Amino acid sequence: MAASLKLIYLALFFLVFSIARARPPLLVLPVKKFPAARQYITYVYQGTPPMSTELVVDLSGSSLWLDCDAKYDSSTYRPARCLSAQCSLAKATRCRGCVGGPRPGCNSDACLLFPENPVTGTVGRGELAEDVIALHATDGFNPEYTVKFPGFLFACGSTSLLRGLAGGAKGIAGLGRSRIALPSQLSAEFRFNRKFALCLSSSETSNGVIFFGDGPYVLLPVEDISKSLTYTPLILNPASTTGDSKPSDEYFIGLKSIKINQKRIPLNSSLLLIDNNGVGGTKISTVTPYTALETSIYNSIVNEFVNSAAEMGIARVAPVPPFGACFSTKNVATTSTGPIVPTIDLVLQSELVYWRILGANSMIFAEKDVMCLAFVDAGWNPMTSIVVGGQQLEDNLLQFDLATSRLGFTQTTCASFKFTSNRSVTEISVL
Repeated sequence: MAASLKLIYLALFFLVFSIARARPPLLVLPVKKFPAARQYITYVYQGTPPMSTELVVDLSGSSLWLDCDAKYDSSTYRPARCLSAQCSLAKATRCRGCVGGPRPGCNSDACLLFPENPVTGTVGRGELAEDVIALHATDGFNPEYTVKFPGFLFACGSTSLLRGLAGGAKGIAGLGRSRIALPSQLSAEFRFNRKFALCLSSSETSNGVIFFGDGPYVLLPVEDISKSLTYTPLILNPASTTGDSKPSDEYFIGLKSIKINQKRIPLNSSLLLIDNNGVGGTKISTVTPYTALETSIYNSIVNEFVNSAAEMGIARVAPVPPFGACFSTKNVATTSTGPIVPTIDLVLQSELVYWRILGANSMIFAEKDVMCLAFVDAGWNPMTSIVVGGQQLEDNLLQFDLATSRLGFTQTTCASFKFTSNRSVTEISVL
């Protein structure tokens, strides 16, 4: 009897262990800053045998897409057939015709997608396909075992779409609201909450991190950052900013006002609203290098920032394009949060909820002894009034809760997640 009970307990142990491994609490990807292109790169392992593939992180991207004109050699690649459930999930209603197939990216009975390069704004033709991807599970502290996702949906695009992407990148890792973007697919497959957290590192040598799932998000010194977030609603843009009639896959926030050194700047508040055509508002972007603002908002920020800097004894110098307001670094003290300059507050749903931008995020060192306000003029009639760019996102953990449509945010050090000890990200054992 005792022996039988031991066998039962042993069987239950292995059953629970296998379930735990099949349903990881969190998944994790590294993110590396590519300073020359002002882009952020992540790495996924895809196909059979697994291939390490570099992808530009696009917070607004509707899917993961890869260049399939180059050699894509995987025994587990499968095109998504027209009118299939996969095509319905991707909202792909057209079938593609392809001469010279069949091969990855060229199958005549596959459904047609239009992957986009967010850097150049170009759109190409591609097919919806599925293959195996592998990611690390994590307990929030360290990467652990690897999990496979055998039916991951992605777009198979063309080499021409790579123009403008950081060197070595083979496509885009889309993190948008779409049902075939990484967050939604991973949460559906592994049955965790539709949440992900993005933490871009300002370091050129140490990686940032993307967590898929709820916390803990543990960054050094050991602290669960998920417990110290401030929240604001995510706003759904009713029309895509790329001209489609469907709602946007991008992430917008409800900015109410802007303050510099606690002083509210004058601006046309109607520009902060999104109209029925998708024009206006404030969105967050990982492919826009510096926060871009409609001209009147830009001018108002620059004028007040210059005045506040002068009151602090910071001397203005000749501008260094593309920046319009530059300053001497002489006699400017620097702390762990960057040079001490006027603070910029993005005021959200109330005066008590604001996103504070300190010197490390507001300034960039453009030349010797010269720092510039890292905001740029987007012109008089941009599609989006304010685009919060990568420079301002660095060393801020942003949690996107797709189920409740809210954004959690806090300042931290994004380079402190321990991926491996004394090994680069591409050396992590995956399969």
